Amino acid sequence: MEHQYSPEWSIRLDAPLKDAGLFPSLSGCDSGFGQATARHLDIMGFRVFASVLDLQSPGAQELRQSCSSRLTLLQMDLTKTEDIQRVLQHIQAHTNSTGLWGLVNNAGFNDTIADAELSPLGKFRTCMEVNFFGSLELTKGLLPLLRSAGGRIVTVSSPAGDMPFPCLAAYGASKAALSLVMDTFRSELQPWGIKVSLILPGYYKTGTTCDPAFWNLHKQQLLASLPQELLQAYGEEYVEEINQQFIQFMKVAVEDLSAVVNSITEGLLAANPAVRYYPGQGLGIMYFIHRYLPYFVRDLFLKGFFINPKLPRALQREHHKDVKKA
Repeated sequence: MEHQYSPEWSIRLDAPLKDAGLFPSLSGCDSGFGQATARHLDIMGFRVFASVLDLQSPGAQELRQSCSSRLTLLQMDLTKTEDIQRVLQHIQAHTNSTGLWGLVNNAGFNDTIADAELSPLGKFRTCMEVNFFGSLELTKGLLPLLRSAGGRIVTVSSPAGDMPFPCLAAYGASKAALSLVMDTFRSELQPWGIKVSLILPGYYKTGTTCDPAFWNLHKQQLLASLPQELLQAYGEEYVEEINQQFIQFMKVAVEDLSAVVNSITEGLLAANPAVRYYPGQGLGIMYFIHRYLPYFVRDLFLKGFFINPKLPRALQREHHKDVKKA
């Protein structure tokens, strides 16, 4: 699960065969899935356009050092239309004669672990800008090239867009929108020969997702921004507890990203790619419960598996009064 802004990474390929000149273009390659996939495709012999948030970041420097001269780094911030347009123009200039074989969208931003009521509206908007609108603008901008090649679109979404993970409302809502629009593209673009796949990874260590300092900083910022009425109703200890549970959960996240990288590569290159890929542990049982068992069972499972909030402060007082009366 991505939780920091990994400037959406996209892989764009301008021909269906490597020998014909396959051009992958990725954004969000500062770290995580994007960086690992850029390196993997470079090793496979493809020319890679790798977009990063900062051309001087450690991740960008690492790609320069570890990859061949076939890899080109491009700066892009998914929240800035001018950045997206500049990258689109660069890709169009290099693929106009061949068309574009593939696009991989991977946008991941979330810096808030809190109930939906506690999450500021600004966090919902930022998640939508990065995780949904940025990917949508990039995809729409490249569709003429993709249509001319009959290419591929591979998008990294999240199980949090399919299920109500506790305390991930802003992130999950943006990923739900992303999954739905890509499934719509899958249906609508079939006549053009374009195949669309979704990647729904499990829990992996990418970027700052497992950095307690990152989450503690944003938890303190959230607490400082909450209206007094909300803070009194839920309690500071409530926010502290759910953030601590999340940090503990992410300690078991998987470090080996190869399953995700392989799923992305298959989505781009397989003759008949799957509509959905589920790289990661525990996703089979999770989706079985989600699809076939009652909602309350699914909710209990997600709380036991991920975050199980205690009662907010106000409800604890009411519960204590009821116990005394009994």
